[in-house]
Amino acid sequence: MEDQSIHFLDYIAIYPEIKPPVTFTDDSTVAFSKYNKQFKPLMISKFLMLSEKGEMDEFTEFVPCLQIPNTGDFYAVIYWKASLMNYQYILVTYDKSGNLVDKAIIAGTSSPNGEDLVRSVATIDEDWIITIVSGASVQNKTDYNPKSSKAFTLEILDGGKIISSE
Repeated sequence: MEDQSIHFLDYIAIYPEIKPPVTFTDDSTVAFSKYNKQFKPLMISKFLMLSEKGEMDEFTEFVPCLQIPNTGDFYAVIYWKASLMNYQYILVTYDKSGNLVDKAIIAGTSSPNGEDLVRSVATIDEDWIITIVSGASVQNKTDYNPKSSKAFTLEILDGGKIISSE
């Protein structure tokens, strides 16, 4: 029988604190999977469901990536989510009581139409500014057009709200 006494701070503690700057690419998940502790199933059902709102099935995988240190009155964590043709780094903020404050997809690879690929990389700096560069590659075309890339920023405010800084 699984231990039903996992608390919010147990969930937060599974994320290692890593001081920014940190960059998230497709390859980053290899290191996170290798070196980080894995979620217990109860952590997924009890805490990740707050941010996922039922957007998962039995094939969905999660890997804890990191916790941003020194956030004061909130927690900021990033996990990797893998589902069919969709791999995402997700930033989630919680208040100190464990209530969801905000959520944003910051990087990953997806195939919105099942053919083309959209890839995004993100860097979080010391001031909690997240720079995201996203580009698409079209199936059957070998040339990547850098002019199709888009860059934008997000910012984590005091209290955990995530805003677009465009």
